[in-house]
Amino acid sequence: MMKKKERIAKIMAAAGLCSRRDAEKWILDGRVVVNGQKLTSPAFTVSDEDKIVVDGKPLGEKEMPRLWCFHKKAGLVTTHRDPQGRPTVFESLPSYLPRVISVGRLDFNSEGLLLLTNNGELSRAMELPQNGWKRKYRVRVHGKLTPEIMGRLKKGVKIKGISYAPCEIDVEKELGTNTWVLMTLKEGKNREIRRLMEFFGLQVTRLIRISYGPFQLGNLEVGGVREITTKALKGIMADLKLDN
Repeated sequence: MMKKKERIAKIMAAAGLCSRRDAEKWILDGRVVVNGQKLTSPAFTVSDEDKIVVDGKPLGEKEMPRLWCFHKKAGLVTTHRDPQGRPTVFESLPSYLPRVISVGRLDFNSEGLLLLTNNGELSRAMELPQNGWKRKYRVRVHGKLTPEIMGRLKKGVKIKGISYAPCEIDVEKELGTNTWVLMTLKEGKNREIRRLMEFFGLQVTRLIRISYGPFQLGNLEVGGVREITTKALKGIMADLKLDN
């Protein structure tokens, strides 16, 4: 039960319907009705007494937060709908899962660990750079990473006006013209690793996320889903200063 009025987008996210950012867009698109009135602005607060309808369906009660690890394969889009008709992560999930949203994204050609949750507030908190959650990747690059390139990546790079924070990078092995490296990012900007490598004339031919904050891909099979225990999730939420 809500103890006070809260922003409508926050309530939609907490109900596991979508992220807060998507909720604001849905409101602007005219998909949300409160007490029979279609909203035109996300700057709107609601309480338990208000009747909220999204896409013609009453908003469900707030669910207990849950979190899953998913092993994404390459060739899936991390969106619920794709204008180009490409297969999506959410179409490939087991039918027993409730409606979920992703914590950040992995692009179409990337693979590995993707976190999924039914709670938009939890997703948003885990994405924030200030929480210090690092993302670690195994990356196969066509070309050779020279000591100069490695040094610049460790200091941070600015590309087309965008500053990329220093990253941790270590060569794992070299196979002919290909190099496998381990990279750890603090922010995880859109296509960050690919943009960094392209800047130095290198091509990423495979990118696998192996960890996100405290969560590891481990031996989770491709397409597999593993739920985080309630006890572990409560600890994470406490660290993130979220209500359990």
